[in-house]
Amino acid sequence: MLLSPALEPQPSGSSYFFAIVRTVQITSTQLYLRLLRFVKPYRGVFALALLGMMLVAATEPALPAMLKPLLDGTFVDKNERIMAWMPIAIVVLFIVRGIAEYLSSYSINWVGNRVVMDLRNAMFDKLLRLPAPFYDNYPAGNLISKVTFDVTQVTTAATTVLTVLFRDGLAALGLLGWMLWLNWKLTLLSLAMTPAIIIVVRLISIRLRNSSRDVQRSMGDVTQVLQEAIEGHKVVKLFGGRQYEAERFNSEANHVRRYLMKQATAAALSVPIVQLIAAVALAFIVSLATMQSSANEITVGGFVSFVTAMLMLNAPLKRVTSVNEPLQRGLAAAESVFALIDEPGEPDSGTVKIARASGALRFDHVSFAYPGAERLALENFDLSIAPGETIALVGPSGSGKTTVANLVPRFYHVTRGRMILDGHDLENLKLESLRSNIALVSQDVVLFNDTVAANIAYGTMKRVSEADIVAAARAAHALDFIEQMPQGMQTLVGENGVRMSGGQRQRLAIARALLKNAPILILDEATSALDSESERHIQAALETLIQGRTTIVIAHRLSTVERADRIVVLQQGRIVEVGSHPQLIASNGLYARLYRTQFQIIEPAVEAEAASPAIGA
Repeated sequence: MLLSPALEPQPSGSSYFFAIVRTVQITSTQLYLRLLRFVKPYRGVFALALLGMMLVAATEPALPAMLKPLLDGTFVDKNERIMAWMPIAIVVLFIVRGIAEYLSSYSINWVGNRVVMDLRNAMFDKLLRLPAPFYDNYPAGNLISKVTFDVTQVTTAATTVLTVLFRDGLAALGLLGWMLWLNWKLTLLSLAMTPAIIIVVRLISIRLRNSSRDVQRSMGDVTQVLQEAIEGHKVVKLFGGRQYEAERFNSEANHVRRYLMKQATAAALSVPIVQLIAAVALAFIVSLATMQSSANEITVGGFVSFVTAMLMLNAPLKRVTSVNEPLQRGLAAAESVFALIDEPGEPDSGTVKIARASGALRFDHVSFAYPGAERLALENFDLSIAPGETIALVGPSGSGKTTVANLVPRFYHVTRGRMILDGHDLENLKLESLRSNIALVSQDVVLFNDTVAANIAYGTMKRVSEADIVAAARAAHALDFIEQMPQGMQTLVGENGVRMSGGQRQRLAIARALLKNAPILILDEATSALDSESERHIQAALETLIQGRTTIVIAHRLSTVERADRIVVLQQGRIVEVGSHPQLIASNGLYARLYRTQFQIIEPAVEAEAASPAIGA
């Protein structure tokens, strides 16, 4: 047995599942700094936002600072100059404050929305690059929740939190500075509450972060149930599953509610506790200020200015302490977002690029096991396929036929052995180069909510001419029903072709493969959704298509199998028979038994669309 040199043993399915939900063990500071790196491309607008915040923060201590000369100069000293200019100064102060507030708010939100868009693009780009085993083991609803819900929580951490910490932090420092200048004794007394506040905030932070993680995980579960109910609405209705699905959704929604209440409880506790500590400090300050006033150590204006500054200090302190909840929620979301972004993409260690392959394909003692599986899906699979040869894979369900089709484009990597295309080990080929030579039509047709033309000329074929698209549709016997659509080729097909029949969707997929014109063709149940009349047309098209192309066919229908150059019979991942249709019938082995079983089912039904359990999957 040969071990592919480019491969390491594949991780289990559970490792793929837990890789994305693991908690990144880094500090909040490191996590936040990484988040701020996404702000770097917009540092100009970000600097503008910071400038606006600084101006807003500067106006905070300016108001109590104006009260001292206002009261002392107006009511005590009767200074006419101060009496004349002070109203104008107050108006100018608030004009400056309003402009700065608007500037900072608009700029920081612009940056925040750009950051969220960049994060979403990075997540989506990673989703397009993740290997097939990842999707086998991770619910689609949870992934959708990460891109739609989790990333929006990051916005708060990247914008609102920063605004509060920077603007209100500067405002608090300015107010404290003014208070120290006015009366350092009273100020030091007010600062005595700081250690107690820090302890409270620290304890509540831990609970907020944990509850935020629970909310995000539960939202993924809600999205998954919702997606399954929407996609399977016909099954839900037909089999009376409404109550069951309603109970599932209610259970998951209740989990979200409970975690949100835990989060709300922790957040609600922080503000009143901090305010209680501040109120105790304020009581001592008022008492001390009264004694200082009796000793003529403080003026009326100075006392009012100090109390005003201290009361104004309560608002930024309240916002700074309240910011802990969205900060922890945002950091928990950032953990989830970065965990996905950091997930290893599909490995591509190949260095060789090939142009159009001739199609000589060799399976050299290939064995393969799906991640986490207890047994091999393929075992010692040894087969050589000549250029232009058509090979049919048949066998009971679970015998490994589709696995072979998945290994050729390297959706999965062989566990042992190697695969060779035109003399090149598949692991040595660049993925893009390899897959450009392969066309696939599977039983699970994938169409996008776009026009018919865009679905046929998908991906790298989007620049082909309309004439080529029409020719491919005609060859796939799809042009007749396309021309009957309201906008013809420009008709939107709906989500996964919901507006089309199964046979129509299948023929669009065949047209897509025809247009690609690749030298290697994989037909995995390519005619499974076609009625008998359509199948006869498609078989004629396929006969033309497979000429000169290496073709691997997996089919329920025996018509395609009978025409294959060779039929490979699989059982439990092993090759048990190889030969042409007449040879295998004459040998009276497994293929002959499967053949007879299928026709015993089909013939009485006069070729009805009943699914055969014999040769499939």
